[in-house]
Amino acid sequence: MENNKTRIKVREVNFYYNKTKALKNIDLDIYENKVTALIGPSGCGKSTFIRLINRMNDLIIHSRFEGNIYLDGEDVYSPAIDVADLRRRVGMVFQKPNPFPKTIFQNISYGMEVNGIKNKLFINNRVEESLKKAALWEEVKDRLNDSALRLSGGQQQRLCIARALSVEPEVILFDEPCASLDPVSTRKIEELLLELKKEYTIVIVTHNMQQAARVSDYTAFLYLGELIEFGRTEKIFTVPKSKMTEEYVTGKFG
Repeated sequence: MENNKTRIKVREVNFYYNKTKALKNIDLDIYENKVTALIGPSGCGKSTFIRLINRMNDLIIHSRFEGNIYLDGEDVYSPAIDVADLRRRVGMVFQKPNPFPKTIFQNISYGMEVNGIKNKLFINNRVEESLKKAALWEEVKDRLNDSALRLSGGQQQRLCIARALSVEPEVILFDEPCASLDPVSTRKIEELLLELKKEYTIVIVTHNMQQAARVSDYTAFLYLGELIEFGRTEKIFTVPKSKMTEEYVTGKFG
């Protein structure tokens, strides 16, 4: 039995959009310093699921959550939870790069300033450190005052990763981060994920089976809001327990 530390514990989670049940009785453990991939056809609940972890779905009217999600043993849906702090601890990178219409530097410094940090030396150092962790520093160090919107799509996505890193999260959620990127940029993001898991717990939604196989330690297969199978990635892709999982990962449907 592997000695993995559970970072996020999901128990009996249901989620509704109006009367539509989008997630059904999800039980799942997400382990520290591992990459967990969520796979499944469009509309199966993958993005809905990861947005529950940092309570992004709170913003959706007429939605309802049931169950428990624990981060380091603390129920993130407890009334005592500071949701802004939760979203700092659980960062998120979206499908389409979404840099602020500000300079490269300001994109990274903004989160710190919002959190009340005023020490310029500290901010400068953290900006550099975040860009280095996102493997972007060497490409932008001489143009930090340029607009972030002038960067390529792949650079913008790495900037968004650096922005998430700047506020020192513990967990990073990636919702199809390579969906709009070319193969070269995709490879850079994948290499980055493997490096980042040394320091962070990572959850990635992906439609790309090869990507899930390349970057993840664990894979969860969702179908129509249900968790069909969860386990070590190599087992999911080579000896899945469920016939449905086997048919999905071999391309027979989806």
